[in-house]
Amino acid sequence: MGLRLRLGRPEIGRYADRFGLPRATGRPGDGVAVTFLGVASLLVEDGTTAVLTDGFFSRPSLPRVALGRIAPDAARIDATLGRAGIDRLEVVAPVHTHFDHAMDSAVVARRTGARLLGGTSVAQIGRGAGLPEDRIGVVVPAEPLQVGGFRLTWVEGEHCPPDRYPGAITAPVVPPVRTDAYRCGEAWSILVAHDSGRTALVQGSAGFRPGALAGHRADVVYLGVGQLGVQDPAYLEEYWAETVATVGARQVVLIHWDDFFRPLDRPLRALPYLGDDLDATMAVLTRLAQEQGVGLHFPTVWRREDPWALLG
Repeated sequence: MGLRLRLGRPEIGRYADRFGLPRATGRPGDGVAVTFLGVASLLVEDGTTAVLTDGFFSRPSLPRVALGRIAPDAARIDATLGRAGIDRLEVVAPVHTHFDHAMDSAVVARRTGARLLGGTSVAQIGRGAGLPEDRIGVVVPAEPLQVGGFRLTWVEGEHCPPDRYPGAITAPVVPPVRTDAYRCGEAWSILVAHDSGRTALVQGSAGFRPGALAGHRADVVYLGVGQLGVQDPAYLEEYWAETVATVGARQVVLIHWDDFFRPLDRPLRALPYLGDDLDATMAVLTRLAQEQGVGLHFPTVWRREDPWALLG
């Protein structure tokens, strides 16, 4: 039984009751909507202005990632942009620069007219893709940036251990390249505040820097859980405390749980036990959410959702 479990993967269907966030209205200007597009790619828009975290849509296979050279897949990127109805973005903001977050970011920015914003490592990805310098921006940590009706704030944190490709990217990345060219760079917590009063934290990596988010507030957290299942339970409790509890969130939506080696046009599934354990993660997070009266949800891929509708 132990061997079968180790070679299998969690069954995402056992959490079916945690899917089904309220649908956002289809009317521009009626509020903020979030569309989950796999891993930590989130389209956040209000009908007038749209921003995107990550924009990782190529999702190359595990053998390619492990043994070969990887590059953005134009066909998959275009198909995802089309299905999600994305034709114009103001900002593309990778949460850090590992391949499963930032590899496609410059291509998406180029196709949508967006600025590529983040740290110095993100800038090197933009330069390697030939994005003009006026479309590349290095943010000032903790300094809010107004983008249409949104106010975005980047807070520097840490990647979840183990970081397989640590360090900064110091030269332009020109694909195809080996996976380790996409070093982590700066790991960001991105705070989103809208003029309507809606607030969110996008925590793309399940890492934290103690005290980094102190003084910040967000009603909703999009919480990255990749690699949490291989951590000690005490780490999960501290991670929750430094993110969800610190910002006073009332609703949590889990991201970065899906197998990102599987194309986005196929049903999402959890990462295998060999790399993570979503069941172990859910056991701890479910308890913490119940104890603190916080809603705990999964997003539905492709669907415009309004988690703020649950706040009452």
